[in-house]
Amino acid sequence: MSTHRSGFVNIIGNPNVGKSTLMNAWVGEKLSIITSKAQTTRHRILGIVNGDDFQVILSDTPGIIKPAYQLQNAMMQFVSTAFEDADVLVYMVEIGEKALKDEGYFNKIANREVPVLLLLNKIDQADQQKLEEQVAYWQEQLPKAEINPISALTVFNVKEVFDRILELLPEAPPYYPKDQLTDKPERFFVNEAIREKILKFYQKEIPYAVEIDTEEFVEDEKIIRMRAVVMVERETQKGIIIGHRGAALKRVGVAARKDLERFFGKQVHLELYVKVNPDWRSNQRQLKRFGYDQG
Repeated sequence: MSTHRSGFVNIIGNPNVGKSTLMNAWVGEKLSIITSKAQTTRHRILGIVNGDDFQVILSDTPGIIKPAYQLQNAMMQFVSTAFEDADVLVYMVEIGEKALKDEGYFNKIANREVPVLLLLNKIDQADQQKLEEQVAYWQEQLPKAEINPISALTVFNVKEVFDRILELLPEAPPYYPKDQLTDKPERFFVNEAIREKILKFYQKEIPYAVEIDTEEFVEDEKIIRMRAVVMVERETQKGIIIGHRGAALKRVGVAARKDLERFFGKQVHLELYVKVNPDWRSNQRQLKRFGYDQG
């Protein structure tokens, strides 16, 4: 009888190094937001990759940042928990990077007992000499880590790293049912799809002052009806989100709906509203409501 391997693989690194791109390449669904603005992944997303004799549970943590307000504090707690349950820790850096933005986390990685795979991402943007310099640098920084050059975007070496993870996982039965892709409810993906479009279409602080609350998710045989509220902190932001004659909000709705139809494989009817919810980012109760509380 063949053995079954299961375990938790936690991906850590600075904002925008390509963690979400990598996880989506492994899981095969657009689970995590991918945009070029920093700080897009706010929750620990569990993507699950199943095979006949393995189950890999991936968590995608927020990029490491120094917390500036309550929301970021909550985001960093997700990163802290990533160290506690990992069977394999994937530390992702990009070519040219020299260290984590937070020294404490770097020391934690250096002193871990679990296997650490250091992935040197975006090598499609570097020449051979630069790559060799970087490999030497990181070998000195993290002597215990296994260093793997990859390109998450062009999928170079991505499968090989995954195969190596499988070798490192402990023998164990599956933690989740084999048909499960993620541990998040459907509404979470509605929220993320809308938030991705807001990150894409709006400038400056707007994306970071926004939270999405899907109030209705009703699925029939042929169509899913959704109603979501875009929360902002101030009236002026509400005006910007809605735009002239509602054009900006409509653009978000149309783009999010197309993504959601692809994701759920079904026709989607999406209604969007905007509400002012002052200072939600600094309000513990509001943060709890949006799923940032780890308690």
